[in-house]
Amino acid sequence: MKLNMIKRVNEKKGDIKGLRREGKIPSILYSQSRPTESITVNNTEFGSCLRQIPQGRLSTTVFALSDGKAEIKAIVKDIQYHPTTYQVLHIDFVELVDGKKINVKVPVECTGVADCSGIKLGGFLRQVIRYVKVECDPKAIPSKFDVDVRDLGIKQTRRVADIKLPQDVRPLAKLDEVVVVIAKR
Repeated sequence: MKLNMIKRVNEKKGDIKGLRREGKIPSILYSQSRPTESITVNNTEFGSCLRQIPQGRLSTTVFALSDGKAEIKAIVKDIQYHPTTYQVLHIDFVELVDGKKINVKVPVECTGVADCSGIKLGGFLRQVIRYVKVECDPKAIPSKFDVDVRDLGIKQTRRVADIKLPQDVRPLAKLDEVVVVIAKR
């Protein structure tokens, strides 16, 4: 996903409100290799990017932030929304630096739900955690983790240790933490 950014210098409340009226989103770009920068991105540009991203995968989507001279790869760390209009008010980006590990929340998706024997016997699927926080290299960020629940019976679980992780991805959650359970009605 490519986004154009503009560096900003004014930090006054009135200036930031003016940016929002112009259709821009005030943002922060955090980096491990240089000082934190205040930037703005276009609201319509970011909105069109959001519509292209599958639901729940914003935290693993890499954005290419361009100011016309250089391009910076970054991921979204946090988004603040307006409480009633759900308009994006502020975005925190984290720069991806090759060779420096980063912490990312990777979404968990359950597969084989229709064929699950526990659900066929009257149980229901309860997904306890929807994201697993991992540490990995920026080039190896997984888009999602699939958890197969096909062979689970009633009161059986899948844990973080049961997720097949790529070679250079290390989970930051406890390995015995329950991801999904087939509960009894």
